[in-house]
Amino acid sequence: MAEHPEIDAAPPHGFPSALPRPAGEREALERAWARPRGWRIFSAVNNTQIGAFYIVTALLFFVLGGILALVMRVQLAVPDNDLLDAATYNQMFTMHGTVMMFLFAVPVVEAIAVFLLPGMLGARDLPFPRLSAYAFWAYAIGGLAFFCTIFWGVSPDGGWFMYPPLTNKQYSPGIGADFWLLGIGFIEISAIAGAIELIVGILFTRAPGMTLGRMPVFAWATLVSALMIVFAFPAVIAATTLLELERAFDWPFFNPQSGGDPVLWQHLFWFFGHPEVYIIFLPAAGMVSMMVPAMAGTPLVGQRAVVWALAGVGVVSLLLWIHHMFAAGLGLTALLLTSIASFVVAIPSGLQVFAWIATFWQGRVRMDTPTLFLLGFHFIFVLGGLTGVMVAVIPFDWQAHDSYFIVAHLHYVLIGGMVFPVFAALYYWLPVFNGAALSERLGRWIFALLFGGFNIAFFPMHLTGLLGMPRRVYTYADALGWNGLNLLSTVGAFIFALGVLLLFIDVARAVRRPDRDHGNPWRAGTLEWLPPREYGVRSIPEVRGTEPLWDRPSLAQEVEQGRYWLPGTVFGGRETLLTDARSARPVQLLRLPTDGWPPLLAAAGTAAFFLLLTVEWVALAFACGLGAIAAMLAWIWQLDRTAPAPRAEVATGVFLPVQPAGRRSHSWWAVLILCTVDFTVFASFAYAYIHLSMALEVCPPPGAALPASSRAMANVLLLAASALLLRHCTRSPLGDGPHRQRLLRACALGTLVCAVGAFGLSLAGHLDAGLSPRADGWSAAVGVIVAYQGFHCVLMMVLGGFLLARSWSGHLQPRARATLDNVGLLWQAAALQGILGEAILRLVPALMG
Repeated sequence: MAEHPEIDAAPPHGFPSALPRPAGEREALERAWARPRGWRIFSAVNNTQIGAFYIVTALLFFVLGGILALVMRVQLAVPDNDLLDAATYNQMFTMHGTVMMFLFAVPVVEAIAVFLLPGMLGARDLPFPRLSAYAFWAYAIGGLAFFCTIFWGVSPDGGWFMYPPLTNKQYSPGIGADFWLLGIGFIEISAIAGAIELIVGILFTRAPGMTLGRMPVFAWATLVSALMIVFAFPAVIAATTLLELERAFDWPFFNPQSGGDPVLWQHLFWFFGHPEVYIIFLPAAGMVSMMVPAMAGTPLVGQRAVVWALAGVGVVSLLLWIHHMFAAGLGLTALLLTSIASFVVAIPSGLQVFAWIATFWQGRVRMDTPTLFLLGFHFIFVLGGLTGVMVAVIPFDWQAHDSYFIVAHLHYVLIGGMVFPVFAALYYWLPVFNGAALSERLGRWIFALLFGGFNIAFFPMHLTGLLGMPRRVYTYADALGWNGLNLLSTVGAFIFALGVLLLFIDVARAVRRPDRDHGNPWRAGTLEWLPPREYGVRSIPEVRGTEPLWDRPSLAQEVEQGRYWLPGTVFGGRETLLTDARSARPVQLLRLPTDGWPPLLAAAGTAAFFLLLTVEWVALAFACGLGAIAAMLAWIWQLDRTAPAPRAEVATGVFLPVQPAGRRSHSWWAVLILCTVDFTVFASFAYAYIHLSMALEVCPPPGAALPASSRAMANVLLLAASALLLRHCTRSPLGDGPHRQRLLRACALGTLVCAVGAFGLSLAGHLDAGLSPRADGWSAAVGVIVAYQGFHCVLMMVLGGFLLARSWSGHLQPRARATLDNVGLLWQAAALQGILGEAILRLVPALMG
């Protein structure tokens, strides 16, 4: 154990341990991780329950979105069809795209990650189980409520991309667009919460010895995808906020008659929208990289190169948003650079395809149903990639843009690149759930229906697009040459739907079977195939290679005998190990929360807040919002508690700390990621301000002005003072007597006073200068930056009060100071953001003048 220098002592017999385990360890684990029964199952937070809920809900949305697609295909089967009118069809295709992109595609890959990753990493659970539960329930409750709008005819009808000016009040006067804007907002919040959980879990809960080089490819793919969510999804949160402010309060961000610009929406939306395609694809590619070696019986060819390719796709994809704006009239330089990047991203994607083919070629392939779906994925995805290269050619894109050729390309990439791997994953990993397998005989028929139906449905759309059929039309005239192709596409869609129906019937049959050990049916080499238990693994193994079960065939038996790390429960509750992010050395025992209702209540309150605002039930909406905040504070209050002992024995003679502080704490890193998300939202608002400023002939526009420089300087000084005060709090030791607690409270109160004064000074200054966000787009952009600073002030008032309450109650102690460290980090980031906001507001007009 010399490679773990910070551990107090090494086990005398090394690993695997030959020492007999104390009686009752397994029973203690089973008590700590027992699954809640009856209606209390909805209070569960364990990854096995939440992951299963997540997957089932995501597949439900896939079915609901697919039903909408079938109705649309019936409408387009013949020319001049009057089954649907234009308004209903617009709602149908808007809801279809929104459900598939926002409620199925991203959630399903996050759901599979939540379910599989703890076992794959050798952990007992992810580090923030209640955050996972909150993310799921916010998504499920809000998503189902959003979908139900279609039954009352109030669904959005502006497309899943919601382009202004078609979605402003003049052209979309109902509340459908508001449901989309507010509903998608909290769904994105749910996705970001899940991404934070996954990033911290992948980096800090890997089994000892599982270095970054030994980490499973699916974990790498999920990590890259989650990091992309952190940087891409805030842009759509900012965009939806701006459009809702325009609709609700007439702040003209996108109205060109008042100094706004509708192209601004496209920049913000597609900065999220194009990376989203790869956010969906990369985890699916990671699943393929796990399944191919198992089905071929040989390690993945070029695994290190595949990991670098995943990272390369993630980086390049963030440069591709203009790919969707080739026809928007942008400058030639931007179009050429984006076209080049569109070609470049095919290189790392193609590298992965060649690695999979080489692995199949090198091994002895089992032609079971997962292999059939993997081969079908290769065919469909490669064809979709080739048409992607075609639309990267700008002159061709100008011809094919907004035609059914793009519809075909999109579905070949998304269904081929994500849905077929997900179906393969159902066949491959379902035994991990309860030990039951899907039918191989029926699976071959299902694959034939899905593969054949998909190609019959979507390949003809390439031809209808090239023949001139525009997308998003609810009917078409006869004698245009599209009749037979559209009818063929409709037949193919129903064949595909039949395959989906049979698949889900088989899944329902399998999951109803009693639990049993799966016995590793594919003879795979990764840790998720250890014997499944409610508590994950009996003991956390020591990893020595990329395929641990192949490297040590006796590993499963040794893990079950408790011969490795943390063979029981130290303090009688749920626990797992935290390891170093790079080397995977054990550094801490992490005490995990048990099941509880606060995540469900907080999620329900969050969903109700946004949905009730849509129908203008403002008082009830804010009551639900306050309830959500109270539930969140309740669950956080339970977490930051002093441990029964400062150190814990996690193996024979090996002791680890229980509650490290500051940067050694996993929660500190989660807050750092949250601050990154917050800065990305702020950067999106700042971009809107810069974009609208550059469109002006004179900046500021006539009649608009910024406050005096002295006001801005006073605001900056107050924000800096508040950050320094709270930094002093976090640097001060808490164990030197009551005067330290009194100093902490004084500094916290001073911080709040400075924060409130800074925002009040900023707001008063802009009002004195005549700021009217309704006057023009530039003033609206200034207003949103000032309002965002005010939002942070209110947030810090809540968190500062929470910090004071923990201090007064005696819970803030030297060994329980995560609240102090995390609030300090949050406020320092908020203060820096306020200072940067003042600088940007001042510098842009000065540079343009």
